[in-house]
Amino acid sequence: MHIVKRDFHGREFSLESGKVAKQANGSIMARMGDTTVLITVGMGDEKDADFFPLSCDYIEKTYAAGKIPGGYFKREGKLSEHETLTSRIIDRPIRPLFPEGMRREVQVIATVLSADANNEPDVVALCGASAALTVSDIPFEGPVAGVRVGRVNGKLIINPSLEEREQSDMNFFVAGSRDAIVMVEGGAKEVSEDEVLEALYYAHSEMQALIDMQSELGGQCGLAKVEIKVPQIAPEVLEKVQQFCAGKIEAAMTIQVKHERKEALSKLKEEMLEALVNPEDEEADSKTAEIKGAFSEYHYDAVRNYMLKNKIRIDGRDSKTVRKIDIETTLLPRAHGSALFTRGETQAIVVATLGTATEAQRIDSLLGEEEKHFMLHYNFPPFSVGEVRFLRGPGRREIGHGALAERAIRAVVPSADEFPYVIRVVSEITESNGSSSMASVCGASLSLMDAGVPIKAPVAGVAMGLIESGSDYMILTDILGDEDHLGDMDFKVCGTEKGITALQMDIKIKGLKKEIMVEAMNQAREGRLHILEKMNEVISKSRTELSEFAPRVTTFKISTDKIRDLIGPGGKTIRSITESFGVKIEVQDDGTVSLFSSDRDKTEEALKVIKALTEEAEVGKIYTGVVKKITDFGAFVEILPGTSGLLHISQISDDRVEEVTDVLSEGEQVPVKVLEVDRQGKIRLSRKEALEELAH
Repeated sequence: MHIVKRDFHGREFSLESGKVAKQANGSIMARMGDTTVLITVGMGDEKDADFFPLSCDYIEKTYAAGKIPGGYFKREGKLSEHETLTSRIIDRPIRPLFPEGMRREVQVIATVLSADANNEPDVVALCGASAALTVSDIPFEGPVAGVRVGRVNGKLIINPSLEEREQSDMNFFVAGSRDAIVMVEGGAKEVSEDEVLEALYYAHSEMQALIDMQSELGGQCGLAKVEIKVPQIAPEVLEKVQQFCAGKIEAAMTIQVKHERKEALSKLKEEMLEALVNPEDEEADSKTAEIKGAFSEYHYDAVRNYMLKNKIRIDGRDSKTVRKIDIETTLLPRAHGSALFTRGETQAIVVATLGTATEAQRIDSLLGEEEKHFMLHYNFPPFSVGEVRFLRGPGRREIGHGALAERAIRAVVPSADEFPYVIRVVSEITESNGSSSMASVCGASLSLMDAGVPIKAPVAGVAMGLIESGSDYMILTDILGDEDHLGDMDFKVCGTEKGITALQMDIKIKGLKKEIMVEAMNQAREGRLHILEKMNEVISKSRTELSEFAPRVTTFKISTDKIRDLIGPGGKTIRSITESFGVKIEVQDDGTVSLFSSDRDKTEEALKVIKALTEEAEVGKIYTGVVKKITDFGAFVEILPGTSGLLHISQISDDRVEEVTDVLSEGEQVPVKVLEVDRQGKIRLSRKEALEELAH
């Protein structure tokens, strides 16, 4: 057993190997504070695939927080959205660090065994995953580490506590190697580019201690790495492909329409195979596979070299130009808010829906239950890229893109106190050729303004790419799908005119020079401001009126003593009002009542009933009451439903009254004035003063 410990920003961080899960290729028990994660890595056989079969799964066990799972089956099921997003956080930094061409299956499993409220398991899981790969026999060009960085009152904080995160104006998860940042995921409250860069590089410098720990542990117990034999394309095959395709690939790749470009490349590949492979050859299948591999390799190099040499993009743009933007709002007549956002060949229909507080999403998280009042969901149907496939539930990509767009918009969404609605935004991608998540951000901002949601400022997003070869590089604004596939970086920046609200960066190479990242951030700002300008030409602020189909909310307060009167026995009274007037009623413990309805007349009718039920007696006001009970000393008169006061015999008339029954009878309606409401809530009434005032 080997263990390495460090004090890391006031908390003990430890990595332990050789005690648990010894049959895995590598295993680490990683701990920070009382948060403990078991990370195992395994390597299987080689797969017949054209991609690296890496799978990463992050699993939270509810016993880690001393809880029993909710639901009927009382055991953990499929990964939650949070677990899926954390699995992606582990996958993205480590994937580029395996040997190129590796086809042996690798599985990473991170299981949360213990969790406290102040130490995020995702930070522990990523560092543990890298450490497990480092000590294993699996080829891995790490280590990498990850930390969370926040800022409270201008001070940068590594791995902030839950309380500090609530006060922080930024929250970024940053992963890096010894030399460079390799992944960023997070959001901010309209923070400037320079401030974000300062936070990211501070995080990178501080994570070096965690990388040192992994290197030390690897030196103590690391295994010799398995040699991976990557099939090499024969030089003569590559030369034949180059001779056949020279100039043709570049011509095909500069066709601006996506499907025409795809068809031209497919036709070129068919012609090449017909020319270079004899179908009657016994080795035709293996030669075909080798030539296809050579074609992909030549295609990759040729297009990148063409772009770097000519400084021209696949579709003819320069490096900074954003594709043509078209925007339409109020696209759907019955939706509360909608927008059609088109940028080049990427298009999204984005719809905003307003609901009541009862429609908030309830999340049973590891550390307790919470409610989400703002949700953004992203859908990527097969027709958006001209494909046919079975429809399934949202995959990791859809969940990840939706989370990024939600984070970008959440920074400008009003609080529940300011706007007492639950808000759901759905982005339906109808066409895709690069950066559909950023189209979702722009469309979400537009649809919310169209719905009349008072967002703080419009938000836009832009995806940046990079082509780098030696000292030469080209930063690309608003990347195409092919540029994403062929490029070295996927860098998405979202924000308002004032600053950044969300950031996501993945590096496909081993690292990114700081000067390139600074340039990319500034170039992204130019692109974002251009897109915001186009959005503002269509709609620049939220509409003052909600859609006629959106529920109107009327909020008022009643006495906490009256809550039971409104709800009634077993909820009978409130249910009757809801059914009678077709409204939704929400009652808070502090007496706040919210009434939702899209019918103004029904709202007014329901309000009258509610106010009659919950109204309190007002001193000096005259009511028409009903005599409920007669006694020797006076009568009890109901002036409001469930509210009665005492009409003393001396206050019945100016004339002397011998017997109350001489003047009043039970069930009779009488005008009375409220003289007093004492501390116990007892009400004193006067008929004679009421008659006197009414006479005048």
